[in-house]
Amino acid sequence: MTTTAADSAPEPVDENVWLEEIYGEEQLAWVKEQNSRTEDLLEDADYAGLEGSILEVLDSTDRIAMVGKRGDWYYNFWKDRHNPKGLWRRTTWESYCTDSPEWDVLLDVDELAAAEGQEWVFHGATFLRPGAGEPYRLALLALSPDGGDANRYREFDVESRSFVDPARGGFDLPTAKGNVSWLDADTLLVASTADGLPKTASSYARTAVTLKRGAELAGAPLLFEVPEHHMMAVVAHDSTPGFERTFAVDYIDFFNRRNLVLRDGEWMQIDVPTDVNVSAHREWLLFRPQQDWAIDGTTYPAGSLLACGFEDYLAGARELAVLFAPDARTSLQSWSWTRNFLLLNLLKDVSSEIRVLDPSRPSDGPGGAWAATLLDACPPLHDVNAYAVDDEDAEASDGGAGDDFWLVATGFTTPTTLMRGTLERTSDGTPGVVSRHAVVKASPSFFADADYEVQQHFAVSEDGTRVPYFQVAPRNLALDGQNPTQLSGYGGFEVSRTPAYSGTVGRAWLERRTSLSAGADGDAPHSRGGVYVVANIRGGGEYGPAWHRAALQENRHKAYQDFAAVARDLISRGVTSRERLGCVGGSNGGLLVGNMLTRYPELFGAVSCGVPLLDMRRYTRLSAGYSWIAEYGDPDVPEQWEYIRTFSPYHLLKDGVEYPETFIWTATSDDRVGPVQARKMAARMLAMGIPNVWFHEALEGGHAGASDNRQAAALQARSQHFLWKALAGGLA
Repeated sequence: MTTTAADSAPEPVDENVWLEEIYGEEQLAWVKEQNSRTEDLLEDADYAGLEGSILEVLDSTDRIAMVGKRGDWYYNFWKDRHNPKGLWRRTTWESYCTDSPEWDVLLDVDELAAAEGQEWVFHGATFLRPGAGEPYRLALLALSPDGGDANRYREFDVESRSFVDPARGGFDLPTAKGNVSWLDADTLLVASTADGLPKTASSYARTAVTLKRGAELAGAPLLFEVPEHHMMAVVAHDSTPGFERTFAVDYIDFFNRRNLVLRDGEWMQIDVPTDVNVSAHREWLLFRPQQDWAIDGTTYPAGSLLACGFEDYLAGARELAVLFAPDARTSLQSWSWTRNFLLLNLLKDVSSEIRVLDPSRPSDGPGGAWAATLLDACPPLHDVNAYAVDDEDAEASDGGAGDDFWLVATGFTTPTTLMRGTLERTSDGTPGVVSRHAVVKASPSFFADADYEVQQHFAVSEDGTRVPYFQVAPRNLALDGQNPTQLSGYGGFEVSRTPAYSGTVGRAWLERRTSLSAGADGDAPHSRGGVYVVANIRGGGEYGPAWHRAALQENRHKAYQDFAAVARDLISRGVTSRERLGCVGGSNGGLLVGNMLTRYPELFGAVSCGVPLLDMRRYTRLSAGYSWIAEYGDPDVPEQWEYIRTFSPYHLLKDGVEYPETFIWTATSDDRVGPVQARKMAARMLAMGIPNVWFHEALEGGHAGASDNRQAAALQARSQHFLWKALAGGLA
């Protein structure tokens, strides 16, 4: 829908627009004043100990060094106390399996930052596929100057452990938002906003070009282009031997896209509805519809996974194999190909289930589905993910092969475990897969996790929907309403909140103690730790696309009703009370808890609101906000603003309301949400005379709010310490 100034929604009065100039001198002076005020409140002796305890977890050398395999090497990026910006390194399989691997350091980011006078943040590496029998050698490194989404891409030689000199033809792309893919050793496919290349209204790359070695980005020939009002352009080359293809994606918005493949120099669109996710692997094309998809008289439900031969589908075939069909309790979260099998990572009532599919053996079921075997690796109330080690290994030097897979298992009280396994077909020819897996690495315990119990409960939302949530609490929890409780949630963009071990939460919340109330006999107070709760509200992906779509745009309030229902359930069950209940969320989760603050202030004693969306009238004009219209709606369309304004916390503040204790935190360098919405919310609340409003803005760190472990420890310590002081001790 197109609007003009005449039919746009009227602009509400905004006295804090001046704070939208992110790096203005006056604006940063306001930030520093608020930072000082908040640090005076929070950074006491207890805070120093808490920050140190969290940093000890983040810097622990006993953490699992997760690796990715390229050729015969296993690559890892590592941060600790001695290497705060990190080391990009590699090792062999034999060495990785030992307690103390010998790491070959390829790049010391701390040394690079010091040498170049730039606070680089490492954002990953993309290798050029080598020729047959040759080692992986060249990679493009993504380096952010401040932790934001904009990256500088620089060509790196892992054998010489140095950047390829641009004067000698080395690729070195200016810092910008975008993506890069190798076409061949001398050619990149680049979508970028650098060197005057056009941006979309969402601030992402609008065009993609073909960049030859030694050429300038600004003069590179155009390869692909999307309309300005679309979200972004993406290009990628699949270099799988025998299946080399170049793809482009026109991201219309977060949930709609056009997929194209380059054929004979022309783009050929893959004929699917824009809300059907498409992925290609070797001879296969997979489809996951976001809404029910009717094709040739058959309707495939949203969230299913379907398959067809790649060339067959492009030629017009529409006979699809149903690889997964969702039910009321089970959803598909992700999938991964080994050489011969397909791994499906599922959630059943937010607990993991893994199925292995064999394309060579059809099942006896309808739709021509592939034979499926359940992988026995998923304990209840845990998150377990399976993915391929290297699907192209025929016979690797480490003894593995293309059907090896990783298993990563974690739970709220179960430290993460890394396993490696192998898939094989049954020897008797019956449908099914045999798997063997063994532990490779296990994380240490950072708190007394055996003292705590994980439970799953269901709250009932206003419309009768059952909403699951996880509760992590001391065993034999006293249900007297006096337990300091931290309720966390997200509820957007089909993102699922699953069980995960956190030494930070364990130390900073579960194990902290305070005396809150007299015992049953009235003689002495009980020493209590905290209760940690994760809510699986609508808007997320825990039950697939339908769970997400239930809280889109005009139905956004359902996510907030779900979260409030969980809060009420915790109170009614005697776990906590209003004065002991706090909530925390970041990004879209910041919008969530901003709505708890303004719509349900009677339920919470404290709110910790991070890197948030809060001003929903102007969010589309700030940073990357335009890209989220599909999630929230367009405030410039009057009829859409009518419902958006009902969940815009900045516009819901009222005089005479008893608001919870509030901590709003953000980062100056966040180029995704940006810091200005948090600034404006805090400024308005302070101007209204609302007591106990605190604001803090990290000057670096991007949308994550931290670019190294020290910054991350400080950020987490402030939020945790604020909630604990507000709910268990009282803010001074």
